Amino acid sequence: MTGTVPTPPPGTEAPGTPTSLTPSTRGLWRRARWYLAVLAALLIGAAAVSALDQDRRYPPLDPRSYDRDGAHAVVALLERQGIKAELSTDPTTTPAGPDTLVLPEPDLLDPAQLRAVAAARHRRLVLVAPGPAALTALAPGIRLSDDTGGPAYASVRSTPADCSLTEAVRAGSAQQGGMLYTSGSRGEGCYARGHGYPLVGLPVGDGDHDVIVLGSGTFLHNGELTKDGDASLALGLLGSQPRLTWHLPDYSAPLPEGARTKTFGDYLPSGWHWAGYQLAVAAVLAALWRGRRLGPVVSENLPVVVRAAETTTGRARLYRRARARGRAAEALRGATAHRLAPALGVPLRAGAPDSDALCVAVADRLPARPAGDVRALLYGPPPTDDAALLRLADDLDALERQVRNP
Repeated sequence: MTGTVPTPPPGTEAPGTPTSLTPSTRGLWRRARWYLAVLAALLIGAAAVSALDQDRRYPPLDPRSYDRDGAHAVVALLERQGIKAELSTDPTTTPAGPDTLVLPEPDLLDPAQLRAVAAARHRRLVLVAPGPAALTALAPGIRLSDDTGGPAYASVRSTPADCSLTEAVRAGSAQQGGMLYTSGSRGEGCYARGHGYPLVGLPVGDGDHDVIVLGSGTFLHNGELTKDGDASLALGLLGSQPRLTWHLPDYSAPLPEGARTKTFGDYLPSGWHWAGYQLAVAAVLAALWRGRRLGPVVSENLPVVVRAAETTTGRARLYRRARARGRAAEALRGATAHRLAPALGVPLRAGAPDSDALCVAVADRLPARPAGDVRALLYGPPPTDDAALLRLADDLDALERQVRNP
């Protein structure tokens, strides 16, 4: 018993003898510290990148942003063509002369601002993803597609123009999608997707003014201008007048009363809803299939017979790798107690011998060993190092030999 840690034979282990290889707190820390170190490094790196990036906080479709979702490139192209571009935080101010006003977030304007914009009679008014309130005030006759039973949103992808609007015909296919609208009796819908259009042109008054309703401003992004006819469409829609005014929305302002709040479902194409239903049905069927009753457990012979000595050696090595000296000591002591109890006539109760009765019986058999020493050997504290564990194994082996051969 000096080289390996013996284990009780199958069916003779005491319920009170723990044989679990659950690692200690120190072992868990030793194994997890490198993972925690990598996680901490990643968090520190992310915090550093976030701190370095704090100077840029432009929202999407901002003409001051050079990011992929910014709109600086299209404004720069317009200025190279002689268009005077201005940024404004107040959409109610009207510059002198014909102009184009771009409203990236018309739903953030209150009713008074919407009325002021409508009264200003800009030569061209470009609305990006407007809701019902903005449509009623600035583009009467155009409605969201979901008001007519069609889908309200379509994914952005390359779409042919398929209309007579001059700018769309010149640009050809473009990256279009987003909110879908109906064109009404006077409007011209382009880039048809299902029952709606992501781009609608509407003449106002005698035809000297018009409103362009866009379901999405994705084709205006810096990273999208090189695709299809996005650049041509953007320059055609925004460069029809000598002056361009780009409104910078106040994203901190609350939504006006009655404004439609876009939900997550608005940004999902209609086909994805049916796909979700199909996945749910498939998941339920898979659960029923995998949850069927398979019948009683059938015992099978092991394909390989492992010798008891090899099993004991393997388990001892696992104990040693886990530094589970306490578990190994308990296994040694439990096995010794199980072997001594029948030899001394000590009955087993609930599968384990009574500790007091066993210590007294051993002391009676070996008068030279007090009951206290026997208890310390069989039920004492766990060893503190490998050398103490080996001494314990030797002492238990010697005690068992002395009991059997007094």
